[in-house]
Amino acid sequence: MSNWRKEPVSIDLVRKLNESFKVDYITASLLARREIKEPRQVRFVLESDVAYLHNPFLFTEMESFVERVLEAQQNREKVTVFGDRDVDGITSTVLLVEELEAMGLDVSYVLPEGDDPYGLTIEGIEKAKESGVSLIITVDCGISNIEEVEFAQRLDIDVLVTDHHYPLDILPDSVALINPKVEESEYPFAHLAGCGVVAKVIWALRFAKTNYYQEPFILLHAALGSSVPNNETIIIEAVKIRNLVEVERIVEEIVPSAITFEQSRIIRFLDCGLPILALDVPVEQKLLEKAFGKGIEIHLGELRSRFEQVLPHVVNRSLFKLKQLSRSIRYTEKGSELDVLIALFNAYVFRMESSLSTEYEAILDLVALGTIADLMPMVDENRILVKIGMREMEKGSRRGLLALMRLQNLVGKRLTTADVGWQLTPVINSSGRLGQPSIALNMLLSKEQSLSEKYAADLMELNRQRQNQGEEAWKRLLPKAKASYSDFDNKFLIVEDSEVGRGLTGVMASRLLRQFNVPSMVIARIDEQRITGSIRSPNQINILDFLANFSDLFLDYGGHRCAGGFSMEQKHLESLRKRMAKSIETFEELELLEEDQVITIDAELTADYMKPELISLVEIFEPYGEGNPPLNFMIQGARLEEIQFLSQNKSDEKLHVKLQIRFGEYRWPALFWNGSDYVVDNFKTGDEVDLIFKLGRNYFRNNESLQLTVVALRKHKTSIDKIMRLAST
Repeated sequence: MSNWRKEPVSIDLVRKLNESFKVDYITASLLARREIKEPRQVRFVLESDVAYLHNPFLFTEMESFVERVLEAQQNREKVTVFGDRDVDGITSTVLLVEELEAMGLDVSYVLPEGDDPYGLTIEGIEKAKESGVSLIITVDCGISNIEEVEFAQRLDIDVLVTDHHYPLDILPDSVALINPKVEESEYPFAHLAGCGVVAKVIWALRFAKTNYYQEPFILLHAALGSSVPNNETIIIEAVKIRNLVEVERIVEEIVPSAITFEQSRIIRFLDCGLPILALDVPVEQKLLEKAFGKGIEIHLGELRSRFEQVLPHVVNRSLFKLKQLSRSIRYTEKGSELDVLIALFNAYVFRMESSLSTEYEAILDLVALGTIADLMPMVDENRILVKIGMREMEKGSRRGLLALMRLQNLVGKRLTTADVGWQLTPVINSSGRLGQPSIALNMLLSKEQSLSEKYAADLMELNRQRQNQGEEAWKRLLPKAKASYSDFDNKFLIVEDSEVGRGLTGVMASRLLRQFNVPSMVIARIDEQRITGSIRSPNQINILDFLANFSDLFLDYGGHRCAGGFSMEQKHLESLRKRMAKSIETFEELELLEEDQVITIDAELTADYMKPELISLVEIFEPYGEGNPPLNFMIQGARLEEIQFLSQNKSDEKLHVKLQIRFGEYRWPALFWNGSDYVVDNFKTGDEVDLIFKLGRNYFRNNESLQLTVVALRKHKTSIDKIMRLAST
């Protein structure tokens, strides 16, 4: 039996969120209950504009990356992109290849085909050298290729690394390294997918084509401050900007005629030879003269006329008035009028440079695809990247993806992360798992409809093969897993199978994790001398740290917190088993007993709130995924009007239940997956029930309707009390 829990929230916090972000009280309470309360966090829930994403030049080495690519463009160099065979690696490769081709570069790409090893390889570098390549760029790989990068350098090939996997103790000595998980990167969000990192690189390359690249300037604003005896103060704010990133900021409150130019910090800040820009130059000049006297000479560039051309809301409004209207100011900690000016300048650039905004949005379909496939947390800027990307998918502008969506009956519907994660990413992944990632890559690169349809059909066939191979492998692995689970005291399991394809090790490890809820490792054979393994783990254990304990046995290894992989020589396998067994003795018990499982409730709804309009609230908090599970709503005292038992795959066994539930003025269809035994034993038509559910859209024969998915169901408490009273009499 599960426990239902609704965490208490502070009324003061709910009120503050309501007032600060102009959301209704139920939205504010949901934000509070999910501990989304800082302005920076809230913006990623409420906004869906690329202007709210982190600036790519926050990566410390982004300029070095851009400069090397621009050099290759100028010198007409040959470039090779090294990617990976999974969805993240394939989408990353497609994105970068398309962008470099659009820049006029001679681009080739390498994906690991067949049993090729992951990442940058010596053989691949040698082939690149033979082809006249002088620049290699890695995507979704490279962070652990220390020796390979050194080898490339010896051949006079420069390497740029883009990756998102956890780094090892030593970093590759590349020309530039773009990886948010490297502490030295200084990027504010660590959990981008590989394709998300590539999207950042692409934005930076496009920004480099604008007039603002590497052209620092100062934004300035002056205003009347507080009154002091016999005078008023002038508050002067200024900020240095480079590549739209704030470099340095200063605020000084001046008592007119009280200090000289030489004594003023703001004058020293401005005296650096950079352009100084302001919204209303005449007003700013008067205030500067009032602060320092008429002898002051500070040349200000005027912004109002430029802004008003493309930002209609700026017309005839001061910064003070614009601050009252600004959405972006809600998400800044300081919230000064200078922050409004910064936001206006950014908005102006995004409006003027469509390659950074509307055109940039068009590439985010693949970013959404790879981010969902790689199970990246749906928090921070991943929310906006995926939100926009799925909107682009729905438009169907990428022919290859559209062809696959048609085969999966996804065209014309509002996509969810579940649609993408269950119906698109496994199909694309199948090409890499069966050693043919180029089929998926060619589908996504294809501009011809007939070719797109052919590649999509090929992928569907590969997926069927993968499913068949997976079921055969599962039958062989499950008995071995049960034995290993017992051998490791129910804390871990390792299975080895010489017949399982190396592309299936990750799938099988994930499936074993779901079955046993302990770290699960699956090992396959590469050849007579080498083996490869994948490991998946619950959140309690950091897999990369765990694998690091045995790094001396591996040829290479890497991964995320809960997923990792390695390759090694067959002769070291027994040593690995023994050392792991010793290490695993320290693991805590991970498995939760059913009675200890907790279901968290996001909101309890009265009948007044249980209306079709509720779906708009659900969609505010999308996209759902890792770190952002779907909202769980609870209602009490609903009436169970119909019960229908459903079969799976036309089998005789009734596994699922379709319900009709009346609550308030509305009647709701609901599905209770795998709930037939529980419903048979505990409920009948007409019962009053409490339930926890998720709300979503259902599509059937081109008709859309709302549907509840039951998470938990129980008899309504007053109904139980009534039964007990009757029984006692």
